[in-house]
Amino acid sequence: MNGPATNTLPSAAGIGLRAPHYREVLDTLPALGWVEVHSENFFGGGAPLHTLFRVREHYPVSLHGVGLGLASVTPLDAGHLSALARLCADVQPAAVSEHLCWSAADGMVINDLLPFPYTREALDHVARRVDQVQERLQRQLLVENLSSYLSFSRSEMTEGEFLAELTKRTGCGILFDVENLYVNARNLGVDADAFIKAIPAAAVKEYHLAGYSMRDGCLVDTHDHPIYPEVWDLYESVLRHIGPRPTLIEWDTDIPELAVLMGEAAKARQRLEAVEECHAA
Repeated sequence: MNGPATNTLPSAAGIGLRAPHYREVLDTLPALGWVEVHSENFFGGGAPLHTLFRVREHYPVSLHGVGLGLASVTPLDAGHLSALARLCADVQPAAVSEHLCWSAADGMVINDLLPFPYTREALDHVARRVDQVQERLQRQLLVENLSSYLSFSRSEMTEGEFLAELTKRTGCGILFDVENLYVNARNLGVDADAFIKAIPAAAVKEYHLAGYSMRDGCLVDTHDHPIYPEVWDLYESVLRHIGPRPTLIEWDTDIPELAVLMGEAAKARQRLEAVEECHAA
């Protein structure tokens, strides 16, 4: 990547800012470390983008994408990438992130975040695409580990090893979704400790926390519940091993009152501060 690697989020707790809370946040300006929004919701400009400009006056903003399909084999969508580049230029976000998944094939876009085998061939492919995105945006991209409901016998490395090598090749960062790791550990038997040890701590720039649902004995990454105690426990373990990082509360369906999100953010902030005090001692 030739452009600057930028990541200026504060080591604080933030929330995913969704439309039901725009007005209340702007009217009350609650004590939030930062906010994250979904990039694609603002590609059309208009009132949503005007609102985001107002939010950006008060809080650091992170742009989180769901549509690039970094592991898809179809060419990167030039229109999508151009829209993201324009949004970055207009908003000057503190961070930009995207999922490590595929979502398009044979000209068809699939509204899902789909897994792929962690092979050397896939690594070469994804690394080239991450380089393309970072070159176009002229900034560092954070790549998020995926919640998955199947694993591939063809994989030649673990997801953690794949991410570690990807950061080494491209200079991208990692958005470490703690709840996704917990879901994969429960559903697929992924070794959470091995994942934590595999990824380079210096590359981790952000954490995500969310609540899952249980369906037919499977944990599903639905972002529609408070964070469960076992995910908080895993988060505390991650903080001890990797250290404090900007931490986001995600809640995307059955969105509760803002006060509920603020309460979850306060729990994350308490844990961040406790680890920071230990590091300072």
